[in-house]
Amino acid sequence: MPETLELLATILFAVAVIHTFSVPIFARLAHRNGPHAGIWHLLSEVEAVFGVWAFVLIVCMALVSGNATAMQYMDTRNFTEPLFVFAIMVVAASRPILELVGLIVRGMARLLPLQREVATFFVVMAAVPLMGSFITEPAAMTLAAILLRDGYFRRGGNTGFKYLTLGVLFVNVSIGGVLTAYAAPPVLMVASTFGWDSAYMAMHFGWRAAIAVVINAAALTWICRHALAGHIVGTGDGVNADEDEPPRRGPVPCLIILVHLACLVGVVMAAHHPAVFLGLMMMFIGFVHAYRRHQDRLLIREGLMVGFFLAGLVVLGGLQKWWLQDLLGGLEPNVLFWGATALTAVTDNAALTYLGSLVEGSTPAWHYMLVAGAVTGGGLTVIANAPNPAGYAILRPFFPDEAISAGRLFLSALVPTLVAAGMFLLPLGR
Repeated sequence: MPETLELLATILFAVAVIHTFSVPIFARLAHRNGPHAGIWHLLSEVEAVFGVWAFVLIVCMALVSGNATAMQYMDTRNFTEPLFVFAIMVVAASRPILELVGLIVRGMARLLPLQREVATFFVVMAAVPLMGSFITEPAAMTLAAILLRDGYFRRGGNTGFKYLTLGVLFVNVSIGGVLTAYAAPPVLMVASTFGWDSAYMAMHFGWRAAIAVVINAAALTWICRHALAGHIVGTGDGVNADEDEPPRRGPVPCLIILVHLACLVGVVMAAHHPAVFLGLMMMFIGFVHAYRRHQDRLLIREGLMVGFFLAGLVVLGGLQKWWLQDLLGGLEPNVLFWGATALTAVTDNAALTYLGSLVEGSTPAWHYMLVAGAVTGGGLTVIANAPNPAGYAILRPFFPDEAISAGRLFLSALVPTLVAAGMFLLPLGR
């Protein structure tokens, strides 16, 4: 039987999930500009949902079991992932890094026998998520979301296109980071326990994920080809800018790009050491202020909100072991795959794989199905995968009422999720 605090945490976790799905309702209330518009606006911020309910949990814990218990619980939580996502968002979203990635994207697009706008969109949806296997998924999500924002999302309307793109983006980033053993949070949580290295990931997961990413990106590009070619969904400015047009600002010097790239690599390499990557980020911010003329606004507020979201998920998710681990342990491998996919939609996939790694007596096939299901379902909701809130925060202002419908996101991600499932369930090479 669960203890009182575990039961309370599960109830509050369920309330937070329901709140997440109800965000558009609060957004509409906020846009009426009534006397309580401010509180409705706060409640409409998905990035604040889990942090708010985690605060409620800690208050209730202090009232029920005392301040010492509440503080001890907070002291034993691992907030490395929220801090890392905050730091990588700030560094990866800087203008020099974006210009470098834009050059790479345009160069790859030129190699495709397609119209420039169509080819560039395909590269953003396919190549950038796969970069997540090397620069980490949060960095890939940040870069892809900003490229989409600047190239295709700024124009009003086209809501259907935006939902389809967001669904494919979330799924592709979730599965695009499994070519290595360190870039995807759900893989990172279990790699050492299961004895998986990057060679194992590439052989068993990587090629499947790469094919699924390309299929999803190609299908979306084909569906939207006329809108892309006709600039109906945007001109592509910021992603595939015409080199013949004079730049609005001078190019960023190569030395500054190299410094930013070194900071990005340093943060990625120190991903498990908060004191190191936060120190690097502070040095990075100082360097940015020293060369302001080559910079845009840093995503510090957005990064903090995403970190707050993930920290709340850590606090609330830490007391879900009593039901989640027993549920996973009782499933056969094939059932486990679909169970993990479904559970990921309502809980963080990294927490899911971590709890699964604690199940005793599990087999290699069970391990594979657990992780494959967790990454497959990572695009179904904003809470399913740690990088999703980053993309959500960047792209949300361009949706009606500045809110993204959880139901429409789920439906938009469903077909790409099934494509990923089909690839991971192929028996060859397992």
